[in-house]
Amino acid sequence: MSAPVTVMPRARLSGLFPFLTRYPLVVIAGVVLGMIVLAAVFAPFMFTQDPTSMSPLQRLRPASEAYWLGTDHLGRDVWSRLVYGARVSVIVGLAVAGLSVIIGLVIGLISGYVRWLDAIVMRIMDGLMAIPGILLAIALVSVSGASLSTVIIAIMVPEIPRVVRLVRSVVLTVREEPYVEAAVSIGTRLPLILIRHILPNCIPPLIVQATYVCASAMLTEAILSFLGAGTPPTIPSWGNMVAEGRLLFQIAPWNLLWPGVALAVTILSVNILGDGLRDRLDPKLAKRM
Repeated sequence: MSAPVTVMPRARLSGLFPFLTRYPLVVIAGVVLGMIVLAAVFAPFMFTQDPTSMSPLQRLRPASEAYWLGTDHLGRDVWSRLVYGARVSVIVGLAVAGLSVIIGLVIGLISGYVRWLDAIVMRIMDGLMAIPGILLAIALVSVSGASLSTVIIAIMVPEIPRVVRLVRSVVLTVREEPYVEAAVSIGTRLPLILIRHILPNCIPPLIVQATYVCASAMLTEAILSFLGAGTPPTIPSWGNMVAEGRLLFQIAPWNLLWPGVALAVTILSVNILGDGLRDRLDPKLAKRM
C-alpha cells in the first residue's frame, strides 16, 4: 500500500488566504516593514552617502537631485541619515523584543509553575513595573553611559515584567489541565513538563506580545535620543534627527518631518501586524473567520 498523502499544508494555505483578504492592512503593514528592514540591511546600496559626512557649504539645502530629502544644519544628507537611522530602530526593536521575551519566558514559566517562588518573583516584577519605564531607562543610561548596547538593556529591563506576567497567566491556566497532571503523576521531571506541555501554549501570545514590545522599544529609543540620553549623536538615529531638526523647523522642516514620518509609519505597521497576528493566533477569533 502507498503511504497516505498529507493535506495539512494545503489546508493551512486555504485558511491563510481568507485571513489576508479580510485583513488587507496586515499585508500592507508586512510589506512596509519588509521594505524598512531591507533598507536598513542594504543601506550602503540605497544610493546613500556617508551619514556622518559634513559639508557646511551645503547646509540646509532643500530636496534636490543631489540630496533627495535635503540636508541638515551641518550639511549632512538627510536621506542617508534616514536610511542608516532605520538600522538603529530595527536593531533596538528586534533585540529588545527577543531578549525580553526569552528572559520573561524563562522567569514566567518557573514563577507560574513553582508555587512557593511565585510570590517572591511577582513582587519583584511589581516593583519594576511601579517605576516608569522611561525614567528607569534614563537612569540606566545615565549610569552606564550612552551606547547602543546600553540603550537596549535600559529599554529591555522595564519590558521584562510585562512578559513575565503574560507567561505566568498562561502557566497558571495550563498547569491545571489533565495532561499536565497526568505527566506529573507518572513522574515526569519539571524541565520536561515545562518544555513539552506548557511552553507550546505560551508561544502564540508571546509572538503577539513581541510585536508590541518591538514597537514600544522603537518609540522609547527615539524618546531617549530626543532627550539626549539615547544613542550618541555620532550614530544617526531617527530620535537624534528629530532632536536636531526641531530647532530649525521653521527654516528647514524636512529635517524633522521625514524622521518623524518614518518613525510613525514603522510603529504603526508593527502594531497593525501585531493585531493581525493576534486575530490569527487567538483560537476564539480564528473560529469566526
